[in-house]
Amino acid sequence: MITRSANVNSVRELLQKMPKPLALVPTMGALHEGHLQLLRAARQKVGPKGTVAISIFVNPIQFDKAADLENYPQPLEKDLALCEEEGVDLAFTPTKESLYHNDHSVLIHENLLTKHLCGATRPGHFDGVLTIVLKLFNILQPDFAIFGKKDFQQLAIIDRMVRDLNLPVTIIGHSTVRDSDGLALSSRNSRLKAHERTDAPRIRRALIAARDIRKTGEQNPQVYLDAARTHLLADAPDSFSIDYLELVDAKTLQPVSKVTKPTFLATACFYGDVRLIDHIGLSD
Repeated sequence: MITRSANVNSVRELLQKMPKPLALVPTMGALHEGHLQLLRAARQKVGPKGTVAISIFVNPIQFDKAADLENYPQPLEKDLALCEEEGVDLAFTPTKESLYHNDHSVLIHENLLTKHLCGATRPGHFDGVLTIVLKLFNILQPDFAIFGKKDFQQLAIIDRMVRDLNLPVTIIGHSTVRDSDGLALSSRNSRLKAHERTDAPRIRRALIAARDIRKTGEQNPQVYLDAARTHLLADAPDSFSIDYLELVDAKTLQPVSKVTKPTFLATACFYGDVRLIDHIGLSD
């Protein structure tokens, strides 16, 4: 049976009685199959005698738009039922008040990997992400933390934080989970209108079309960007727009001048106010 705690002190007491190793899956709730696969990966990592923990917390300081925070789905009881079915041992479901003092003034900032992609179009977003992740690591003391690779920039900066701050946790990335039509699973998908959901696989198709150019040996980044943009915008609905479309080095996340080593073609797109992200790797 799952143990649930919303209090920092009580969850620390509970953890003293739970076996190691501990694998943590940090989430903002509205769980879908992608999250469930992360939980299964966590169980596989720690085994039947280890502890699988999930955090469910919609972190207010990582939202750059108030409307996005207000509209973010929060079906907590449904999420907990799914966790129970997956055999999760511990659910940490804190409130904002339990994690942030009214006058909190310390944030974690990364100043290289966040310069482009989501970091450029969502000011302060990754400061909020890193701050809450570090808080969760400090509170729960996991041996492993599992994150989805769909948010590859987030995964990279969390990995960098762990490296640079010498945190005693191993970060594990899990492959992007997709629907049958190719759309990356996201809690935000539920907010799409029916015709937008039908249209949304255009994002994946555009990235694949651009990636396939790599077979020709093309090294000019603009060729890939132009191809992806053309496919993204072709006969798109009125509510569709591109937030960013970039080609970056797979390790440094900096824009490339020539495609000669592993790179990521990444995009964020809007359907109205619903923002979806995806990426694809280009390699020899």
